[in-house]
Amino acid sequence: MAKREEAFKKINDELEKLSDEELEQVAGGLWDRHQLADDSRFLNVLLRGTDSQPERNNWAMVTPGKIADAWSSVGIEIKEGSLFGGHSYHLDGKEISQSQAWAHAESVIGKNLERKDWDW
Repeated sequence: MAKREEAFKKINDELEKLSDEELEQVAGGLWDRHQLADDSRFLNVLLRGTDSQPERNNWAMVTPGKIADAWSSVGIEIKEGSLFGGHSYHLDGKEISQSQAWAHAESVIGKNLERKDWDW
């Protein structure tokens, strides 16, 4: 078990070195689940008090279907890729980045969140 934890720590250490733009280009596998977990926490706070509010989940507990439903409530479509292709965000049929999807969701709801507001 220690070897697995060490491997995750190495992966996380390397991801910490990347800029947000570089991280947006990383897709699939474990990172994709972390990205969906960030969506889960972000949307949980942004959509608080609405029927579309998803649960706050970590990467191991995230449910892609529930996240897709929450995104749909603000006009964003999530398309799941292959095991290695990750998922993508779409607005009006055009693929956009995660940060663009977040900005769109904030404009629809009328809230501006900083990372400290939802990443706790």
